[in-house]
Amino acid sequence: MDATIAGILALDGLTNGAIYALLALATVLVFAVTRVIFIPQGEFVAFGALTLALLQGGKVPGTVWFLLVLAGAVALADLVHGLRRRHPAGRMFMQGLRTLAWPLAVSMIAIWAAPKGLPLLAQAVLTVALVTPFGPLIYRLAYESLADASVLVLLIVSVGVHFALVGLGLYFFGAEGFRNPSFWDQRLSFAGLTLSGQAVIIFVASLALIGGLWLFFEKSLAGKALRATAVNRLGARLMGIGSASAGRLSFTMAAFIGALSGLLIGPTTTVFYDSGFLIGLKGFVAAVFAGLSSYPLALVGALGVGLLESFGSFWASAYKEVIVFGSILPVLLWRSLRDPHPED
Repeated sequence: MDATIAGILALDGLTNGAIYALLALATVLVFAVTRVIFIPQGEFVAFGALTLALLQGGKVPGTVWFLLVLAGAVALADLVHGLRRRHPAGRMFMQGLRTLAWPLAVSMIAIWAAPKGLPLLAQAVLTVALVTPFGPLIYRLAYESLADASVLVLLIVSVGVHFALVGLGLYFFGAEGFRNPSFWDQRLSFAGLTLSGQAVIIFVASLALIGGLWLFFEKSLAGKALRATAVNRLGARLMGIGSASAGRLSFTMAAFIGALSGLLIGPTTTVFYDSGFLIGLKGFVAAVFAGLSSYPLALVGALGVGLLESFGSFWASAYKEVIVFGSILPVLLWRSLRDPHPED
């Protein structure tokens, strides 16, 4: 291996690492606020890439029908809960309206816009608008009633949600894989390396989103409320910060990050309905490197995972996944020895 090959591999690893960094940040965010190890994070990536691909083909994406089914299920669950608690009819109507308003509106826009052949950027915005509501709807349907359960129970629920989303993804999107067009086809030369425009967009979008998250947590009231919930759920609740609203917001942000990651990764690889699991799992490995608690360490861990995958594919391409996922074992062992927990 010479310096040129090493540079190419490093660039490829950093590009993939930037995507893994976004997923790792979303995983850390969700776990810190809700204690949920959100295994289905990668499904948002697949939904984003496939939704844009179908819009590019002039078809109504399966995301529309999937979103309507999920919103209807949540509205029905809220109605049953309201009837059992004898809530006023007006209150139940307003709650159902809040649940269904955005999914219905964005779905109607998608049905109208799909055959129109809108510009790529407009289709990307519509894709994010379609996929982002999946986050709070999934939280309300699967996790909200179990907010005080143990981490193990929440993990088991996450496994079930993952398998359900993969199966429903196959039904609504089909088994065909898609590769999206690049947002920028320009080729740039830098230090003897050729850098694609899409790679530049990935770096810029990742840095912008990471910076936006930092500003959100440091400057906004909602961000500080999420940080308070992450530090002490009971204390935040006593101060008037609702754990349910914090959970919904964290899942909304995770779905937004996943959808954006799907848009960024779609032009670089062919995405199938089940491709998100492997991608999200690598983001989870990066989050484990950070102990599921530190955002800066999650970023560093994600870049390390990207580099490890890139150089591992060069030296032993058949075992690159084994190398990436095997790297988590010494990290877990080190953390276990560094912070031993006595048996209860």
